[in-house]
Amino acid sequence: MEEPDLATHPETDITIDAHPQQVRVSFNGETIADSAKVLELREAGYVEVLYIPRDDVCMEFLRSTDHATYCPFKGNASYWNISVGDETTENAAWSYEEPFEQVSGIKNYISFYPDRVKILVD
Repeated sequence: MEEPDLATHPETDITIDAHPQQVRVSFNGETIADSAKVLELREAGYVEVLYIPRDDVCMEFLRSTDHATYCPFKGNASYWNISVGDETTENAAWSYEEPFEQVSGIKNYISFYPDRVKILVD
């Protein structure tokens, strides 16, 4: 798969910066992630997306799924369901396991859909 050259796509400006605040993610009353080492990815035309280091995510609540998507600027995304107690939210978290070089900073980071979990930014 050929990686894109973002310089030839000025309409797709992507930046990744350290997020200045602590971020907590919870589902069904349980903390799923808690980190001060969050990255904020901004892509032209989209709302910013927070990525949390995998080391700060309680992976025991996540179950990988067969769902996958492809972004021509980031690569292939893998997804997880989140289960706490008897509640499950499907494909609520994702990551780019092998992101393209230009966004390699998000490797080993996971993001969460804010409409499927509670995200608290301190």
